[in-house]
Amino acid sequence: MNVSPTLRDVTGLDNTLPRLGETTLILIDFQNTYRTGVMALDGAGPALAAGARLLAAARSAGTPVVHVIHDGGEGTPYDIRAEIGAISAEVAPVDGEPVVVKGFPNSFHQTDLEETLRALDAGPDLVLAGFMTHMCVASTAQGAFNLGYRPTVVAEATATRSLAAPDGSTVPAAALKTASLTTIADLFGTVAPTVEHLTAGWLTG
Repeated sequence: MNVSPTLRDVTGLDNTLPRLGETTLILIDFQNTYRTGVMALDGAGPALAAGARLLAAARSAGTPVVHVIHDGGEGTPYDIRAEIGAISAEVAPVDGEPVVVKGFPNSFHQTDLEETLRALDAGPDLVLAGFMTHMCVASTAQGAFNLGYRPTVVAEATATRSLAAPDGSTVPAAALKTASLTTIADLFGTVAPTVEHLTAGWLTG
């Protein structure tokens, strides 16, 4: 099987991973929604643990952090007024870290995320992590790319769920996650396999 070059390669886009300390970290929908019940994700626990490591590293590096949370309304699994829709304690914001509320998969759509980034004097490099890989993480990566940012997704700090394919077969969560990250890496951004791929530079250099 021949492997095609990525659109990034064809168009000459840079595939070098950024240094965490020279980016802005955006944590997307790390909500209790995805830890239990109807929206529970395969691998949510390990992804959340990786997100906590990423957040700690970003804070140590002086990287600005923005938290994004999805509000689906009262009584839904995304009710941010209830515990089910709250940001998980492991990655909860601290004073001074802005929280952007969204209602669509793309965190930039009809939100103040772009204004928040401007207020933080953010550069073009963004690091994304969160839930779900195939939905809000991928949509936000595409939205960032379309606005001229350079997003990088941390693969181990994302997770998704198994879904039924149009032909009735099941797409396992791992396969859907891989396909989503591959789509992102084809054009919209770079993918760091682990947190350490972004932190090694500023920890050692």
